[in-house]
Amino acid sequence: MPKIYLCFLWHMHQPFYKDLATGEYRLPWTRMHALKDYYGMARILEEFPAIRQTFNLVPSMMVQVEEYASGAAKDPFLEAALKPAEALTPEEQLFILRNFFMANASRMIYRYPRYGELFNAWQAQKTAHGGRGVFSPQEFRDLQVLSQVAWFDEEFQDKDPEVRALIEKGRNYTTDDQAVMGRKQREIVGMVIPEYRKLAESGQIEISTTPFYHPILPLLCDTDIASVSHPGVPLPPRFSYPMDARAQLETARAYVKQTFGVAPVGLWPSEGSVSDQVLQIAATVGFEWAATDNGVLDRTLRRPTTADVTYRPYCWAQQGRKMRMIFRDHLLSDLIGFVYSGMNAGDAAGDFLRRISDNCRPILAGGRDALVPIILDGENAWEYYDRNGRPFFRELYGRIQADSRMEAITVKDAFTRIAPEPLDHIFPGSWINANFDVWIGAEEDNKAWKLLLEARQAYDAATSLPEKNRRLALEEIYIAEGSDWNWWYGPEHHSENRVEFDQIYREHLANVYRALNLPPPPELSRPILHVEAGEVNVPPQGAITARINGTIDSYFEWLGAGLYRIDGKFGAMHGRHSPVKDVYYGSDGKAAFLRVDFTESRTDVAGTEVHIEVAGAKGPARNVNARIGPASVTVEPADCEAAMGEILELRIPLTEPEAKLRLSFWQNGLPVESVPREGALELAEAATAATW
Repeated sequence: MPKIYLCFLWHMHQPFYKDLATGEYRLPWTRMHALKDYYGMARILEEFPAIRQTFNLVPSMMVQVEEYASGAAKDPFLEAALKPAEALTPEEQLFILRNFFMANASRMIYRYPRYGELFNAWQAQKTAHGGRGVFSPQEFRDLQVLSQVAWFDEEFQDKDPEVRALIEKGRNYTTDDQAVMGRKQREIVGMVIPEYRKLAESGQIEISTTPFYHPILPLLCDTDIASVSHPGVPLPPRFSYPMDARAQLETARAYVKQTFGVAPVGLWPSEGSVSDQVLQIAATVGFEWAATDNGVLDRTLRRPTTADVTYRPYCWAQQGRKMRMIFRDHLLSDLIGFVYSGMNAGDAAGDFLRRISDNCRPILAGGRDALVPIILDGENAWEYYDRNGRPFFRELYGRIQADSRMEAITVKDAFTRIAPEPLDHIFPGSWINANFDVWIGAEEDNKAWKLLLEARQAYDAATSLPEKNRRLALEEIYIAEGSDWNWWYGPEHHSENRVEFDQIYREHLANVYRALNLPPPPELSRPILHVEAGEVNVPPQGAITARINGTIDSYFEWLGAGLYRIDGKFGAMHGRHSPVKDVYYGSDGKAAFLRVDFTESRTDVAGTEVHIEVAGAKGPARNVNARIGPASVTVEPADCEAAMGEILELRIPLTEPEAKLRLSFWQNGLPVESVPREGALELAEAATAATW
């Protein structure tokens, strides 16, 4: 009988945060994700021996994991977490307050009551006091411990007695507790690589890799290729160093072989970025298969791809070289990455497998096996899931393992199950819109490429230096070629650490010149980034009363209302654009008024459901549900009002004036947006100005 073969490929990656000149780690995210994701994502498979998967391990991340595991990493964030709270300087206190709340509030911070208390206190006082000096030493120590424990893997939170004791203690931590927290970090990080080695040796996982420092290979070979996938895109001076692309592939393959004993045959090219030249180089280096997005397949075949086209392997061949290929199901992968975190674990797993079954039914009926490639980031999504995604995975893997129609296999095994279809070329593009616009074309991107080119040319011209200096300079160039720096340049993405990423990138380039005994250009001392606006949440300025008719009657109707504006930028994971633009909110003391401005037309948002939770201090939360139809909007319960025209307007009676509102938007049974993304919309300001 024909079968459904599921190919999960989890991409594990962080940029190289270590400054080679000082030895200091500039950001802590490799360590944090090593604590929370790298070990646990592999370890959970031991509960499901029939589930086989592929893990794509990026060398720039793994070498940092090794250094943390050995205790050699110099990390000022970890040092701040371990320093006695009484000895913290004012500058160190401010550093902790600015950095130790960088976690998902609902899933990670509020999971620990004391951590939530500290977060609320800091949020309340940072405006008045600038965040400086608002905590006692005990409060700082509690923050030092809990901000780290919150990132500990579920395996340790559930089963390790020392970690359990820290969690159960909850507050009033001591310096001994800090020491335990630090020791357990090194212990957890030290288990990462041995866990992958064990599962790879057993055959349960396949390890693939990415070029060493995660560069966009087609752009390294020739930045002008960006104009093929996006004609007319503004481009920087041409950067063309295919020898760098080859070196990044060769060193990556050598690192994985040295670390795990076997050279990888599989390649997830950084960001799924491919071109004919890249596949040629990868094949000569020794890679046998590569993966990218089905958007690239669309443009390669010059037609939209159906499940029948995506759910099969391919074999690219040119000039005597071959590369077997799979193309990820973009929608299914994104559902895991961006949507299912907002659903019950069982419902999410059921929806995912139902979609796969529906997609594969015609293929199986035709007598052919179906290969379903699910490829996504293996670390950044889980902080938005309940318990770091473990309930979801147990539901998903358990159902797959129990279903005789399905089998989860490695990518390498997929090519032995289904004969590949031939491809004589590949369209140059990435997994994002089948082009390279995230990394080139915007003013900031192009300036970054120009500075990289100038540093590379300076290296080429410096031929009379000691070999040690040249090796260091070239290594810094390879690091600067990584895709992560340009991920944060341009208009697409936002991070609280965006300024730091800009600074780190320019420091790597400055280190090239220092290694060459040349003065760094003054341009490297100036930020590449422009000042930007992010998410906006302006509280209500007074009482409002709106007429519920779906139309803005006058300028004054919503004057004084609170405004929550969606930040259109993406973060570390690139998702889908929100259907919501602005939410206005306010109260007359007796009812809450809501106005939603959408980014899409009335026709496009038809079928959208809006779930509103109204929480007060005295009674249980009240749930209001509105559904937008083609010609009208319905709302429950009956004492609420709703109207949809150019905007959506709602009136919700209140039982107490100082209510808090949380909105979620659903389409086709799936959550697509939350407002606010953290916390709640508070009507306290409006209630103060209203008469109860």
